[in-house]
Amino acid sequence: MRALTETERDIIRLVHEPGFPRWLEQIHAIGGCAHPIYLSGRKTIRDATGAVLQHYDTSHEPGGRLAVRCRNRRESRCPSCSRLHAGDTFHLVRSGLVGGKHVPTAVAGHPRLFVTLTAPSFGAVHRAGERCHPRREGGQCPHGRPVHCGAHHADTDPHVGQPLCPACYDYPGHVLWHAMAGRLWNRFCTEARRQLASSAGIPRSRLREHVLVGFAKVAEFQRRGAVHFHAVVRLDGPHGPGSPPPAWATGDLLEEAIRQAAATTYVRAPYTHALGEPVLRWGPQIDIHPIRGLVGDGAVSDSAVAAYVAKYVSKSISDAGGTDQRVRSLEEIQLLPVHAHLRALMLTCWRLGGLPELADLRLRAWAHTLGYRGHVLTKSRAYSTTYKALRAARADYLGDTSRGQGDGLVDGVDVESVWRFVGSGHTPGEAEIARGIAADREHAREEARFAGGGSGRPGVGVDL
Repeated sequence: MRALTETERDIIRLVHEPGFPRWLEQIHAIGGCAHPIYLSGRKTIRDATGAVLQHYDTSHEPGGRLAVRCRNRRESRCPSCSRLHAGDTFHLVRSGLVGGKHVPTAVAGHPRLFVTLTAPSFGAVHRAGERCHPRREGGQCPHGRPVHCGAHHADTDPHVGQPLCPACYDYPGHVLWHAMAGRLWNRFCTEARRQLASSAGIPRSRLREHVLVGFAKVAEFQRRGAVHFHAVVRLDGPHGPGSPPPAWATGDLLEEAIRQAAATTYVRAPYTHALGEPVLRWGPQIDIHPIRGLVGDGAVSDSAVAAYVAKYVSKSISDAGGTDQRVRSLEEIQLLPVHAHLRALMLTCWRLGGLPELADLRLRAWAHTLGYRGHVLTKSRAYSTTYKALRAARADYLGDTSRGQGDGLVDGVDVESVWRFVGSGHTPGEAEIARGIAADREHAREEARFAGGGSGRPGVGVDL
């Protein structure tokens, strides 16, 4: 007879626990979260007279604790929560394009562009699709390696994204560009507004009296390990989404301002004796498409843009072959199961992170993301709704008892909450059961999507 595995023994133990049915309900309620957070505490809701309207206490739960979602956006860490986060992102971006979620529907008539900004080249890398680097005359780099490659690489080819010559590749420039990408984006936004004001013939300081520029952007790691940004950019009137922009504020004018800003914006990295003071700019590849309800003439649809952004918000460096776990030492980097190019970038982060002049960039802390320390998605304040509002609406819809972990007056009632962290994660048997629940949920969604003809959306804000 075959001996039981550790997971099988743990499942048998679980199903014989008296609180197993209720624990199973909790895991179903959080969609089979791969790494749940367990809380202990209570929440009491009283009206203005002090009468108790609702009370919840975890003392009656299995183990005296309640399972809540980990809310990790990374698909590699928790497929269930990342899908929910992608659904929230879809609604956050789409509401800024067509309205809804307290955003006026008039924004659908405002000038809207889908913009892609890339990192510059730090050295030739192998690429998929067409012939890689064809050169009739051949030739070699200063290190004796060929500067050409006539192969047709498939997308799955491990050579894609790898340098033709690692010794020629500008690894310090790549890492510093990542570390300064957030500052470069801020400079770009300022310069785009300045270009817009200059084109309209008004002072930059008075642009907000005529037009507001709103955006939502997402960062994506390419196969070469470099980040590029996809951004939705929208023009509003001086009072935000509810006011139309002036007649002169057209999509064409906005596109020209963006192109001028991308071509002229730069930042300088901190000075070091070894590298000097590198100047960091955007790459020459800039892609801009108008966003319309109907596609055509180079335009993309609002739903397609929202789905595209939502898809990438759940990705991480692990999708480019890296790791989404922080590294703690040089030896750990050497042992990571990543390809040589990403390892070289991590080692460069570690080496440069030891320079006092670059201490503020925290390169060692962010070596696992190749020096990039920005949020995966950022937006301007008035672009649309927020993740917090979407989560609150879902919690109200589902009657989530764990929401409202702080005291305060909400909708005319007093909420008193006391919560304490008591654990996280699954045992082997619990993890197997949670994976099955998450898989069943995904299968049910696919069946519903197939039955409905397929909407192409990554998810919805309410996890049913």
